[in-house]
Amino acid sequence: MPGKPVAAVRARGRHPADWAGLTSPVVILACASLLAADVDDGAVAAYSGLLRADALTVWMLLVIGAVALIACASAPSYLSGERDADRATGRTVMGVPPIERSREWGSYHALVQVFLGAMCLAVVTANLGVLWVAIEATTIVTAFLVGHRRTRMSVEAAWKYVVICSAGIALAFLGTVLVYYAARQAGIAEAWALDWPTLLAHADQLDPAVTRLGITLVVLGYGAKAGLVPLHAWLPDAHSQAPAPVSALMSGVLLSVAFAALLRYRVIADAALGVDFTRVLLAGIALLTLALAAGLLLAQRDYKRMLAYSSMEHMSLIALAAAIGSPLALAAALLHIAGHGLAKATAFCASGQILHLRGTTKIGRVRGLLARSPWLGALFGLAIVALLGFPPFSLFASELGIARAGFAAGSGLGWTTAAALLLVLVAFAALATRATRMLLGPARKGDAAVAESPSALWPLVLGLLACAALGITTGPLGDLLTQAATVLERP
Repeated sequence: MPGKPVAAVRARGRHPADWAGLTSPVVILACASLLAADVDDGAVAAYSGLLRADALTVWMLLVIGAVALIACASAPSYLSGERDADRATGRTVMGVPPIERSREWGSYHALVQVFLGAMCLAVVTANLGVLWVAIEATTIVTAFLVGHRRTRMSVEAAWKYVVICSAGIALAFLGTVLVYYAARQAGIAEAWALDWPTLLAHADQLDPAVTRLGITLVVLGYGAKAGLVPLHAWLPDAHSQAPAPVSALMSGVLLSVAFAALLRYRVIADAALGVDFTRVLLAGIALLTLALAAGLLLAQRDYKRMLAYSSMEHMSLIALAAAIGSPLALAAALLHIAGHGLAKATAFCASGQILHLRGTTKIGRVRGLLARSPWLGALFGLAIVALLGFPPFSLFASELGIARAGFAAGSGLGWTTAAALLLVLVAFAALATRATRMLLGPARKGDAAVAESPSALWPLVLGLLACAALGITTGPLGDLLTQAATVLERP
């Protein structure tokens, strides 16, 4: 029933696996911290080079672990609301026997753990074939998570996600095959033809025509998973229909993991083809994605879809930084990946609480959030402020770094950066206007203030504090960030 206090759910609605799901994020963060000390002197490898960790790997593992911690910590409160029979919709809880209900939510937690494992595999493998398998695995797993509520719209979104992302992954597969063919033609042994360090060392021997086609297909394919045009249409539907913690993981890290794969290929392409090819390709895709996201934000009436289009905006900024390719731009791109993941995970988890509170995702039906639920409204508002790029949050520093790098790179990229900033201003105005309508104003008649549980709010506070801390100083992560940017510098 909309309006019932979402945070004051009954303890009997909790599932034992809700809190056990925090184990994986903690383990990921611990492993990343241990690896950080080992990559100071270079990369470390295992299983005959199949697994390889460098500074970029460690940075991405830290981002995955941090965002997963926010999402998994927010899951108990969100899932308790879903399991409450008074607020459930469709076949999520209503009409499902208790035993089947327990299995249903148990499968949710199992799928989330597999999802996290696939993303970790994608960033720790040195083999581009295994990288493709890991990213394809995320598609399969998240398809079930997107359609978990079993409503008509969620199932439709899941199928749309599968069809479009499968087309993108098929393009990435063809691109991977072409890169393999170019490597074999260059005399690289079969066992090492998809090994990233080996390809990078022999990139100047790859056939330019084959490599150019392969890289183009890879950019289009993995760009689909990263929410870039032209295969972006799955993103708003999937993010709006998935459970809020899953949306946080998809927007906060899945898009970034797919883009990390593009960054690996970009280094090979620059060594084999020169810098102009990827620069033009990525800059063009970045501007098109940014223009589309800004236009759709202007017409958006659903706050979860609004956050999804905001993800497209931020991924296009990361693509622009990759096109610039200077050390400053690459460091800013990696910082942007971390800041966006933390802020967007907070915003999506807060949106799940708002959905339970108001029973709708329509912006026009949410008014006076600060008056009705002060803590939740304040945290959601601060997450939007972080996404808008205000200090002290890290997105301010990363966007400033991208702008500085773009204007310093030359007249061509300077004009591209200027056009991107104008589009960012449009997206800024659209996002700020809609968030203000939700937050400000008096509560509706009959709407009393609701009780807010700390268990539903502390993950959001944690995410915002981490994002602000990165914006003030990178601290011990500064050297790691510099090393990770060095891994991606053009040879």
